[in-house]
Amino acid sequence: MRLTRYFLPVLKETPAEAQIASHRLMLRAGMIRQQAAGIYSWLPLGYKVLRNVERIVHEEQQRAGHIPILMPTIQPADLWQESGRYNAYGPEMLRIRDRHDRDMLFGPTNEEMVTDIFRAHVSSYKDLPLTLYHIQWKFRDEVRPRFGVMRGREFLMKDGYNFDLTREDALHAYNRHLVSYLRTYERMGLQAIPMRADSGPIGGDDTHEFLVLAETGESEVFYDSEIAELRFGNRDIDYDSHEECAAVLAEFTSRYARTDETHDEAVWAEVPEDRRRVARGIEVGQIFYFGTKYSEPMGATVQGPDGSKVPVHMGSHGIGVSRLVGALIEANHDDKGIIWPEGVTPFHAGIVNLRQGDAATDAACEALYAAMTAKGLEPLYDDTDDRAGAKFATMDLIGLPWRVTVGPRGLEKGVVELTSRRTGESEEMSPEAAVDRLAQIYAGI
Repeated sequence: MRLTRYFLPVLKETPAEAQIASHRLMLRAGMIRQQAAGIYSWLPLGYKVLRNVERIVHEEQQRAGHIPILMPTIQPADLWQESGRYNAYGPEMLRIRDRHDRDMLFGPTNEEMVTDIFRAHVSSYKDLPLTLYHIQWKFRDEVRPRFGVMRGREFLMKDGYNFDLTREDALHAYNRHLVSYLRTYERMGLQAIPMRADSGPIGGDDTHEFLVLAETGESEVFYDSEIAELRFGNRDIDYDSHEECAAVLAEFTSRYARTDETHDEAVWAEVPEDRRRVARGIEVGQIFYFGTKYSEPMGATVQGPDGSKVPVHMGSHGIGVSRLVGALIEANHDDKGIIWPEGVTPFHAGIVNLRQGDAATDAACEALYAAMTAKGLEPLYDDTDDRAGAKFATMDLIGLPWRVTVGPRGLEKGVVELTSRRTGESEEMSPEAAVDRLAQIYAGI
């Protein structure tokens, strides 16, 4: 993409309403625009990152054997009345009526609807286990929407739902989701720690939140420092194996890690003092096992092996897709701007032409652009007439992981400059070598 043909409305000044780094930088980098309190339009740069995050979530869900569907945003109230949650959910639910005076709602979550789908089409234990998920916009009428996409009213969320014959099978689905989430976050360049949490209005006794440590996190967290040293890496896990998934869960949840809602001072005191850590965390996902909480009142049963009808055991599993964009920035920025991890970057590299209009530099930049594209890379070429300092400032602000700088002096020596946004280190090399280096960096991502 050439910057002269792109829509990138960057701001020089920080908007007064932005209180945290991700909100400030998303506005300044032209990623979002607020349309109402807690409701944002996603502009081209932000939309590309959002779609990259969504793509990784889809890939890892399907790697774990989960099946994508898409449910509507507007739901009939009678499903929620059937489950008993319509009045219990509270004012965060946006309740509406259609032209026929039927009670409807803008879905904050989808347990009721997916249970209705299941009971209409599944009747035998032979069709289990089954996990359905979708990625869809949700609405929760927060009393104080703030922090940009971190605490908005409208947000993009992945929510998945497992249906199993027994509690043991459902807990395997719980463990399987924990494994898939660890892999998902690490692919994005994030370390998200699973912490024992409160189930809230979803219900159930087994639940973990995944939190990214950040000074601006809205939750106070208490954890054993050893858990922060764990990495999932590129493990080859058999998702069908109860033992392998349970082993990963044990590894990542056996040490103390809890949110302020579930913090237990007596258990905390048993952690060696030199390993106790208190910090702030950003929630980016949560998994639940709630047994037959929804299947029993809504009649979601199957015929068991002995011929009797039994309610299925269920769980739900969410990832805040749009919230993750903010969390990624909170964990990856400096005083110059965003620093995107390679897995989610909107463009693989930026090309900066130091002397736009010069025949040699223009030709070299065009050749770089074509060579990168041929390698499957997507560069952002700053072909504007701005001064070099302004071009560098824009590249630093929008946070592309790599920058290739092309100038007359370098070309006289047959080199360009490849710069890492994260470290600031630069290296001179031939244009061909720069393209090959970038191709190698992104080959395994």
